[in-house]
Amino acid sequence: MNREIHSWWSPRLDKNMEIAVYGHFGPALLMFPSAAADYLEYERFYMIDSIAPYIEAGKIKVFSINSINAESWLNRKMQPHHKAIRHQAYNYYIFDEVVPFIQMHCQGRTPIITTGVSLGALHGANVFFRRPDLFSGTVAMSGVYDLTQYSDGFFNEDCYFNSPMHYLPNLTDHTTLEQMRHSRITIMSGQGAYEAPDASRALSNVLNSKAIPHELDIWGYDMRHDWPTWRAMLPYYMETHF
Repeated sequence: MNREIHSWWSPRLDKNMEIAVYGHFGPALLMFPSAAADYLEYERFYMIDSIAPYIEAGKIKVFSINSINAESWLNRKMQPHHKAIRHQAYNYYIFDEVVPFIQMHCQGRTPIITTGVSLGALHGANVFFRRPDLFSGTVAMSGVYDLTQYSDGFFNEDCYFNSPMHYLPNLTDHTTLEQMRHSRITIMSGQGAYEAPDASRALSNVLNSKAIPHELDIWGYDMRHDWPTWRAMLPYYMETHF
């Protein structure tokens, strides 16, 4: 499998940010790390291996990026207002730097699907819902889509516009809604230990209220909030969609 590591100094984040690329061809899969992990997390936990046949067959090209969660919602020493500002900067790093890099690396405009597990699912879903003009869909696994779960009670405009469970119910822009309706949205969760399937069901209910087609895929009670679950879910998604 072709594997490349790239990095650049991000003007949006004022720091060096790495990105791992796997494969040669295919639509792009943009992977957001869980919790405070880095751009090689999916490789270390064998997620890349689990979808290697699809990468090697040219059905998908994977871009795995760094998180800055340790500099925002998971940093107990930061003021909540600064956490929200940092989260917004991360979004614009994705929109203004990562998306152009993917298009350049793919030598032209290519569909980009976001994905992530746990907190990475929130990030992946959020950037898709914020900018469905840039992304073609999302595969969100074991996520919670209400940002107040991470903000310790703090809530301002920056939080609102990064909390899909808050802004999606009030979304009325016809163009944005139509872009979502023509995208590929999959929400997945287990029901085992430490999973929160009701969070996925709640997001699905909001999408239904907006007539946005999507798949809600709730797995069994034996599927816990852990890597074996996600190593089963993502290849299953690939097999049924590519």
